[in-house]
Amino acid sequence: MLNILIVDDEELFRVMLAEMVRREGHQAHTASNGNEALRAVAQQPPDLIITDILMPEKDGIELIAELAKRGNRIPIIAISGGRRTISSEFNLESATLIGVRATLPKPFTREALRRAIADALAP
Repeated sequence: MLNILIVDDEELFRVMLAEMVRREGHQAHTASNGNEALRAVAQQPPDLIITDILMPEKDGIELIAELAKRGNRIPIIAISGGRRTISSEFNLESATLIGVRATLPKPFTREALRRAIADALAP
């Protein structure tokens, strides 16, 4: 069983994703932005982080960069639905360039989530 931190500013999506993770047999903790996620990581480092890219306060790219700067090696899955002016592909490619292990465009299936978790944890 993994301890997974889910970071997303959309409450409904965050709750839904946490439930998907629990149904896969893992523990789920949540944060609504990168600042909350950094506090959660400091208190109890998770085995895996699933983070949205576009969020207020501290977005996913800033979170990923800050964790890397701190020398943190927690595997990360980046997720994004994009926005009108920025595609999800651009967001996810940017995340890949700074070191995430897997990406998922929103919306995604439970099977896609399973594959992303496996990819993120692969050596």
